[in-house]
Amino acid sequence: MNETLSLKNAQKLVLLAQGLPPTQQSGSAQAATLAAIERLSYIQIDTISVVQRAHHHTLWNRNPRYQTEHLDQLIAQKEVFEYWSHAAAYLPMQDYRFSLPRKLAIAEREQKHWYTRDEKLMQAVLHRITEEGPLMAKDFDDSHLASGHWKSKPSKRALESLFMEGTLMISKRVNFHKVYDLTERVIPKDLDTSVPSPEEHARYLITRYLQANGIGQATQMSYLLKNIKGTIIACLQEMLLNNEIIAIKVGAEEYFALPSALALLRKPLARNQLKILSPFDNLLIQRKRVQSLFGFDYLIECYVPEAKRKFGYFCLPILWQGTLSARIDCKAERKTATLHILHLDVEANVKDIEAFAHALADELRHFMQFNRCVHLQIHKVPASITRHLRLQLGNLLN
Repeated sequence: MNETLSLKNAQKLVLLAQGLPPTQQSGSAQAATLAAIERLSYIQIDTISVVQRAHHHTLWNRNPRYQTEHLDQLIAQKEVFEYWSHAAAYLPMQDYRFSLPRKLAIAEREQKHWYTRDEKLMQAVLHRITEEGPLMAKDFDDSHLASGHWKSKPSKRALESLFMEGTLMISKRVNFHKVYDLTERVIPKDLDTSVPSPEEHARYLITRYLQANGIGQATQMSYLLKNIKGTIIACLQEMLLNNEIIAIKVGAEEYFALPSALALLRKPLARNQLKILSPFDNLLIQRKRVQSLFGFDYLIECYVPEAKRKFGYFCLPILWQGTLSARIDCKAERKTATLHILHLDVEANVKDIEAFAHALADELRHFMQFNRCVHLQIHKVPASITRHLRLQLGNLLN
């Protein structure tokens, strides 16, 4: 028999599983960052820096003590590595072996990579790294060989091809530029590098998804992954029969969850705490899921022509009172250390504007500090909210 959850409890379960808003943490700040990555199973990397980059933003929202150098430190300590989830991501080193099916599929040409392979150049690039140690794409250019064989663009493609098939890994980043090295020099010597079977891989994807997201469906667990959905569906049915997972109905939708999920609902959710989320936050990646569970129709508009934008170039969803309540288009102007609120749009489900504005002001203080801003400038914001922000943040306003 299926369990049934109200939509409100389903939302609560998802947020608790995601670690949003964050709860009191013990241990070091860096350990809390690693715990967040291991809890979520990946953190998407993004290059857009209108505000602090997405991977930093997502971690900061789970760990208020987060420092941007944590990721570099965790990479150096071989506790985290870079590879692909549904997109470029930081992944827990403990899950390394589950990156191998994709790597092998690419290496054996069973799965296409976006770059055409240049075997000769790949071997030349690999030889240099083997002999010289870690290198960046910029280390390969015409000045290295009199023949003019090296050109940065083809070399970058060769590096990425070797990275995607698992021969190379990212040993660190310098000013956000990747530094490539041989895989055996990047991973811990005692790491389990056995390749999981298709069934073991599917079980891993199911379990990790449900741990990180509370409830899930087969389509969500196989999101942007190739040739795995059928195995996931078969494993789900087997796990259901063995009571390893349970079925949960939310409205007309059916989901799966771990048996321990319902016990999680006994924990409190900090509904009054407002969080400004990254567009690439793990909670938001699957837009159809967000629409179904939170009634929030979200589109990041940096890829939309300016004339067609409704909310702004880099509009950030706002979590408050256990649901997605607003969106705010922000820009951190580094030269003047000013955070600009270019546009704020509040959802119809927000009834207490004063309480919302108070929670927003509290979070903006932290968000400004996170973005290294000391001034605030308000642009297109509803007058009722502007009034409250001016009362609470007047000393910060330009």
